[in-house]
Amino acid sequence: MLDPIARLGELIRYDATAPAQTGERIGEATVVIANKVTLDRRVLESATDALRLIALTATGTNNVDLAFCRERGIAVTNVAGYSTESVAQHTLAFVLQLVGRLPYYQRYVASGRYHDSPIFTHYGPAWHELSGKRWGIVGLGAIGRRVAELARAFACEVVYHSTSGSNTDQPYQHLPLDELLSTSAVITVHAPLTDATRGCIGRRELGLMADDAVIVNMGRGGIIDEQSLADAIAEGLIGGAATDVFSNEPLRRDSPLAAVLSNDRFIATPHSAWLSVEARRRLIDEVAENIAAFFAGGRRNRVD
Repeated sequence: MLDPIARLGELIRYDATAPAQTGERIGEATVVIANKVTLDRRVLESATDALRLIALTATGTNNVDLAFCRERGIAVTNVAGYSTESVAQHTLAFVLQLVGRLPYYQRYVASGRYHDSPIFTHYGPAWHELSGKRWGIVGLGAIGRRVAELARAFACEVVYHSTSGSNTDQPYQHLPLDELLSTSAVITVHAPLTDATRGCIGRRELGLMADDAVIVNMGRGGIIDEQSLADAIAEGLIGGAATDVFSNEPLRRDSPLAAVLSNDRFIATPHSAWLSVEARRRLIDEVAENIAAFFAGGRRNRVD
């Protein structure tokens, strides 16, 4: 899968890099390809003058000291949009499982109890159709807009909340967060983590939701307070929740959410919504094109 990059020159690959290893591994590289690795001033000062480009395999640039890169004349590129379809699909999969209570029914069959059922079916927890329900989207960027299209395909009424307050010119009704939470059967979160969004959905906000409503976090872990979410699940205050993101990744054993992983109304995946084969191919192709364009004198996807 890395062939498009390898064709551009000598490629040295590390499957994982600890913070203490970063400076040494940059070494005399001309290009550094990185994701989720902190490239701050301290680390970058260990690089030689050979370093000309940092090619990020992500959209976000918060892990790179852009000011220092400008001082040193190091270009920085990123990629955007490569995982939109994958994350939107993962979002829909979460919603369908929660609304249909599929984790419960699957575990019922797997437990062996269905073998002994006196009837052909099983009257377990109530589940609902999506058609005609209100689907609230928190953060209507590229992924949020794609999720909105999928929601409309299921005949849902789509509403949204702009966490920045500036994205209000959309073909859907814009609502204050409290109103969106209190009136939506499905809530999906696709916002970035900022000072405005950190912890913006806590116990009070979750308490506004209907007791059969479900919430899915596909933005960042810190947006929904994890202790409040775990309590809402354990206490049955909401219909269900799912998340692909956590405040600390990997998920810590002492995380409040670890205590509800066996709950049928909670689904968690390991920040893997972006990992489809197609998305990874798009990502690698984009990174290769960014590198090639830089050395050809272009400014493709430059963020510096």
